[in-house]
Amino acid sequence: MDATTRADRHDGLTLRQAALVAGFGYLLSPVTFAEFQLYPKVVIPGNIVQTFTNINAHPQTFATIILCYLITFLEDIVLAWALFYLLAPVNRALSWLTAWFRLIYAAIVLVGLTNLIAAYHLATTSGYAASFGLVPVRAQVDLALHMFRYDWSFGLIVFGIHLVLLGYLIFRSHYVPWIIGILLVVDGAGWITDSLQPYFYPSANLGFLFVTFFGELIFMLWLLIAGWRLREAAPVVHAT
Repeated sequence: MDATTRADRHDGLTLRQAALVAGFGYLLSPVTFAEFQLYPKVVIPGNIVQTFTNINAHPQTFATIILCYLITFLEDIVLAWALFYLLAPVNRALSWLTAWFRLIYAAIVLVGLTNLIAAYHLATTSGYAASFGLVPVRAQVDLALHMFRYDWSFGLIVFGIHLVLLGYLIFRSHYVPWIIGILLVVDGAGWITDSLQPYFYPSANLGFLFVTFFGELIFMLWLLIAGWRLREAAPVVHAT
């Protein structure tokens, strides 16, 4: 290995550093708290009147939801960076492509997050209801909440492609267990299938896909437990 190759491999993160940054990035993500604890307490599906009242009565809670999503989506940028260095020795070009898909996903959901910010201001600023009427403002809030979900769902298609590519790289890596690669490919295919449901097979029952979404959790646990022991690996060369 010449000096140029050695420098190229150490101009960012080592494998150990990349694994730990990614592992803690997954671990510290507050999306589960926002999605399953706070959001259902404020946003009541099919009841915009109660939802509007909840946002207006508990603006700090709704602002916390927005902050949790913001932190999570910014962490996706950090994860894209760390995972690139973790898998660059396998195939640097494909690792770049994989990272870009996660960055594009992060950009989509960050733009979508502005809908929650709009809903917050519409519900908590009394001047809007006074100027345009309560019913139209409620309708705008309802639309903004749905647009956030639509944007996130669309972004998850891109995210699913990222996971499929990530799983392939892991499968070929020889220093991350190949079974994790397969789990991530299945995970990514699950997100793509689930996100396309409203457009191509709206009546299909896809509840079983829930079991495919644990790939990233297993990957996170491996990164945190085994990432400390990773050593630098030579680039993987496959026979043609």
